[in-house]
Amino acid sequence: MKRSKTIIISILITFALSAFYWISPKPVIYLAGDSTMANKPLADNPERGWGQLLPEFFNNEIIIENHAMNGRSTRSFIYEGRWDSLMNKLKKGDYVVIQFGHNDESIQKTERYCTPVEYRYNLTRFIKDVRCKGANPILCTSIQRRKFDENGVFQDSHGDYPGYVRELAVQLNVPLIDMQKKSEKVILEHGMEGSKKLFLHIKPGEYKSLPEGKEDNTHFSEYGARIMAGLFCEGLKEINHDLINFLIVDK
Repeated sequence: MKRSKTIIISILITFALSAFYWISPKPVIYLAGDSTMANKPLADNPERGWGQLLPEFFNNEIIIENHAMNGRSTRSFIYEGRWDSLMNKLKKGDYVVIQFGHNDESIQKTERYCTPVEYRYNLTRFIKDVRCKGANPILCTSIQRRKFDENGVFQDSHGDYPGYVRELAVQLNVPLIDMQKKSEKVILEHGMEGSKKLFLHIKPGEYKSLPEGKEDNTHFSEYGARIMAGLFCEGLKEINHDLINFLIVDK
């Protein structure tokens, strides 16, 4: 009788703990964005997205799930069902980091391009959808491309799009990490030549997948992606965001 009672109590405790963990799982940081943020293949590939390196900066009390995808704008992210897929998983207390713009501004690519009005509308929808779930949106401006003129003067390539993100952050009271300004500062600190190592400047023969090498001033090397992920975390500290409680202290 005593043993049966003990077994029943053990079963009840197990069910209670299971229910607790089902109701209160770890919070999740969802990443929604483009190729600069996305996960990349590891084998024979020098390219990394900054979201791919972000887990290095966080402890195991939070989960990071990267939904960013190459070539996506706010428009295509919605039309392909990627936003709905993310929203179906989102729960109260989670976080969604939103960084689009590189492809929204590509007027020559109609499947990606968003007018300023559409871009603002889509971002506003993202923010409201996240908040309706009791979750927490974070906006990021687009990371700068490495672009210098013939005189070595840095050139912005994003136009007004980062400004729309900043405006929405103020209007809708959304935390903002200004990755455009932060990345530009890092590029300038590295200089015209030194900044190549942030991006994909690959010599012929270094990788089997790139026999002729590659020169890409938009996407990151592992070194560059790690720095960009660090800039995001730096931004969280600057605004004293709740997520700093999950950062690894010595990073």
